Amino acid sequence: MMVKEAALAQLRTALRGSVLTSGDVGYDAARQIFNAMIDCRPALVARCATAADIRACVGFAQAHGLVVSVRSGGHNVSGKAVVDGGLMIDLSLMKGCRIDPVHRTARAEPGLTLAEFDHNCQVFGLATTMGAVSPTGIAGLTLGGGFGWLCSKYGLTCDNLLSVDIVTADGRLRTASPLEHPDLFWAVCGGGGNVGIVTSFEYRLHEVGPVLGGSVVFPFAKAKDVLAFYDDFAPSCPDELSVNAALWTTADGVPAVGIGVAWCGALDLGERVLRPLQTFETPLADTIAPMRYVDRQRASDAFFPPGRRHYWKAGWQRRLAPAGIDVIVEFAARRPSPYTRLSLQQMHGAAARVPPSATAFVHRHDQWEVQMLSQWLEPADDEVNIGWARECYAALEPHLERAVYVNMLGGDETSRIREAYGANYERLAAIKTIYDPTNFFRSNQNVATTPRLN
Repeated sequence: MMVKEAALAQLRTALRGSVLTSGDVGYDAARQIFNAMIDCRPALVARCATAADIRACVGFAQAHGLVVSVRSGGHNVSGKAVVDGGLMIDLSLMKGCRIDPVHRTARAEPGLTLAEFDHNCQVFGLATTMGAVSPTGIAGLTLGGGFGWLCSKYGLTCDNLLSVDIVTADGRLRTASPLEHPDLFWAVCGGGGNVGIVTSFEYRLHEVGPVLGGSVVFPFAKAKDVLAFYDDFAPSCPDELSVNAALWTTADGVPAVGIGVAWCGALDLGERVLRPLQTFETPLADTIAPMRYVDRQRASDAFFPPGRRHYWKAGWQRRLAPAGIDVIVEFAARRPSPYTRLSLQQMHGAAARVPPSATAFVHRHDQWEVQMLSQWLEPADDEVNIGWARECYAALEPHLERAVYVNMLGGDETSRIREAYGANYERLAAIKTIYDPTNFFRSNQNVATTPRLN
């Protein structure tokens, strides 16, 4: 959509940040995100520096009929952070972070990555649940719920959220917390970007020192035995232990299956708890050792470098029945790309004990998220890699819940958005109708507004 030069000049004057168009230096870099398949061209990219900048952008888009998208970390695979012909509100430069070590809280701006946030907290020996791939942005992770190595002990990222400052569709800056606009706060905790643009997050922090982290890796031929062991071992783990499984190809080109761990309690007790895993079968490698929490957080970064093409599918599974394990192993054996992984992310402990209605994130059970993480390099290989992920999901579907984690939804999965929220969907839609009655914020995994009765 074309914007008149006079209006564009007014927007540029109103912002402390900058506004880029297709002819400007930096435009192409600003519109690029983690998934190289996404190649959208916004009419404008507003690189915001303050909450006031965000308010100005919302008002400008409303006045000029522009569709908006919001980019913070830019790590979303679905590509919703960028929109063709509209206004991309880019928060990636907003990296302020203030730690209160006495009250164990953090106030963080939305442009921070996990690596940056974790570093700021660990200076004081503190942390909160924050994903497992450190270039991920904190904003999208938190808004969708937020898994990480600490979630069994301390809950999801959104469970550790104390308040937010948020710009809603009317351009107002509100504070939302359990005491102030509690309905809006409930919707922020897992509801994605449906109700506004968060300008700062306040988190509860916890004392986290060195952890026991690493993986035990086994030959791919043992995959069925390893996953059966994992199904028995993981549900019985104490809250201090999070365990995820994966099937992948090592850097040496060897197919493998492994179980990754993070223990955040007393190290000597953790060694005893992990002994059954470390003595099960004969591993190819065992890297479990005491390490800094930030090193555990970035241990998987090499598996997800920038510049690759991605197509992901996922679903929840309560237990790994033999028939479901057979499907996982079969499709892992015929991955078309050596970069593709099949992963199982554990939902356990504190995260699973929160009542389903307490936050917009509804999937509170001991279970696994089975992730089909297809990634490859060349556009010519799109069809075969996307096809593999879809076929794998179709084969696994009979073994999965009718549920999905919103942060794992692809751009072509609008039919599954209700599955992301289950029994909470109607409540989320009603709250969206209050704060965004025209569905202004719709470049997301969109929850439709509830029609008003005359």
